[in-house]
Amino acid sequence: MNRVIYLGLFLLILPLDLGISLFTLYQFTKTGSLPGLFRAQTEELFQKKFLPQVYASLPEATSEIHTSIKTGDARPIIIGKYLEKYHSPMKPYSKIAQKIVEVSEELNLDWRLLVAIAQQESNLGKKMPPDCNNAWGYGIHSQGTLCFESWEEGIETVAGGLKKRYVDQGLDTPEEIMAKYTPHSSGSWANGVNQFLDELQNGEVE
Repeated sequence: MNRVIYLGLFLLILPLDLGISLFTLYQFTKTGSLPGLFRAQTEELFQKKFLPQVYASLPEATSEIHTSIKTGDARPIIIGKYLEKYHSPMKPYSKIAQKIVEVSEELNLDWRLLVAIAQQESNLGKKMPPDCNNAWGYGIHSQGTLCFESWEEGIETVAGGLKKRYVDQGLDTPEEIMAKYTPHSSGSWANGVNQFLDELQNGEVE
């Protein structure tokens, strides 16, 4: 078996160092063994010549797995397309969508909730005080208007408020949230939010 292996190595590296290869082949056929020096040189040449090619051909498994995980999550895609469908000023869509998903996961909120409330309150930011970055009607009342420096700040603040003041208090359905969020609503607020939650759940983004 060893003879077959080393004979294969000779044939592979023959063009690399003809003198070494021929002399080593002669020794091998005559004695059936390799001198230690030439065996080491043969193995070194093989490693330098062929091993880099072998490793270079391997796929980058870690990168591929990471990419498949990211692209496998449909939630940012659904949110981004939903914002685009209604021409929301909350841009760039992909960045805002990713932010909504990340914050919702961090706080253990329904990923659809921020979008549905924004749709009900301001048609996704189209009906709000100018340059306010507050599409949720959060802190907007007769006593004043709460505005944010960016959409990202608004997402973080509103999500944190929903988590602390509503969900953690046991108010986690649109009807329960409505009673505190907009107590003067006759029920239309919850109906609208439920409709938009369903649209997002069903991927109605076209």
